Amino acid sequence: MAENLKACSVCCKSSWPQLQDLCRLEQLQCRALGITRRNLGDFEVEYLCDYKRVRKEEFYLVKWRGYPEAANSWEPRKNLRCRGLLKQLHQDLARAPGGPVQPGPRGLPARAVSYLVQKAEQRRALRHWEQLLNSTRSHRGRITVENEVDLHGPPRDFVYINEYKVGPGVNLTPVAVGCECQDCMAEAAGGCCPGASHHKFAYNEAGQVRIRAGLPIYECNSRCRCGADCPNRVVQKGIRYDLCIFRTGNGRGWGVRTLERIRKNSFVMEYVGEIITSEEAERRGQVYDRQGATYLFDLDYVEDVYTVDAAHYGNISHFVNHSCDPNLQVYNVFIENLDERLPRIALFATRLIRAGEELTFDYNMHGTGPPAPWLSPLSPVRWGTSPPPPPRFIVLSPTVDPVDAESTRMDSNFGLAVGGSPRARGRIECKCGAAACRKYLF
Repeated sequence: MAENLKACSVCCKSSWPQLQDLCRLEQLQCRALGITRRNLGDFEVEYLCDYKRVRKEEFYLVKWRGYPEAANSWEPRKNLRCRGLLKQLHQDLARAPGGPVQPGPRGLPARAVSYLVQKAEQRRALRHWEQLLNSTRSHRGRITVENEVDLHGPPRDFVYINEYKVGPGVNLTPVAVGCECQDCMAEAAGGCCPGASHHKFAYNEAGQVRIRAGLPIYECNSRCRCGADCPNRVVQKGIRYDLCIFRTGNGRGWGVRTLERIRKNSFVMEYVGEIITSEEAERRGQVYDRQGATYLFDLDYVEDVYTVDAAHYGNISHFVNHSCDPNLQVYNVFIENLDERLPRIALFATRLIRAGEELTFDYNMHGTGPPAPWLSPLSPVRWGTSPPPPPRFIVLSPTVDPVDAESTRMDSNFGLAVGGSPRARGRIECKCGAAACRKYLF
């Protein structure tokens, strides 16, 4: 039996830094962990939790990584080689509740110390959440998280997913055929996958969408002869830009901004969640109404049969905010499943988006151009202390030319779903800050 166990190994649940801290705590040297006699006495500062001045010399109360708070010690500025943490402490003190805080010979006021500790705990929780998001994502683009506005930590009961989660009572039918193209753009056989459905090829050579908003996109699938580099495979490759989930400073809750430049008409992200039946959406909608927030969105392109619920299962689009002048646009995409009742929802850039700019879409789109939105991620913070029940909203499209009939059908059938039943609309103040802001969401 023992012979069979020689090749066995068990993954350690402790991280590399935790093991290094344990070695230092027990005064043990370990070559494999990089703990030697030379650096055995080097300890890492986890965060700074107090600050004082004594005879013009600065001292900081240090929380040492891997040690309990009882081991905290006051250290002179000259002993600390953590410039980033020092800068962060003074920035936190400048933003502390009640205004900038100045230290005394005995340290900071108790409220300021409490705030510093809470900010440190929050940052640790957000770093852990960021690591979890990036270990879960299957797309190339990395995700960062930051909150320099308040003490909110990671959202509770939210699970990051990369594609639709199929709920009870929902059956996806895998695509049965694919294209026979040698080159889907230059030598498309029978119009490739879009042509088989009597639609136009959606992308140009750079992978930018070139059809008008509202028209469906048919991408190549797993049964097609073309490979992964096919120009008709864009949405299925996932998010390729580095994005940041950040806390907004004007009461809009979490938001998303890009860390890279995004070209006009480029695919940015897909909206994913749990696909549920309309009956289940009705039940959940009543619960969400009482909570004052909902993420339900009807997929009723041809029939009002299914709804996407992104309340507990979703991706980074869960956090995208509204704007009356948005830089993202909705398109309907079909890839592995051609059931028109179950499109995939993709967001493309409406214009050049610069690095650092917030990503937004219009919660209340009208007219024959862009399709109507789904119900976006509204949090109780955005609605105030007494949130009104979110409305069901259906876009009414005016008469258009026969050429745009397909687009109009899509536009008019995208609606905000709240339990599948109409509700009285309250006037919700808009905080997007756009020059052309309509002042109210609904």
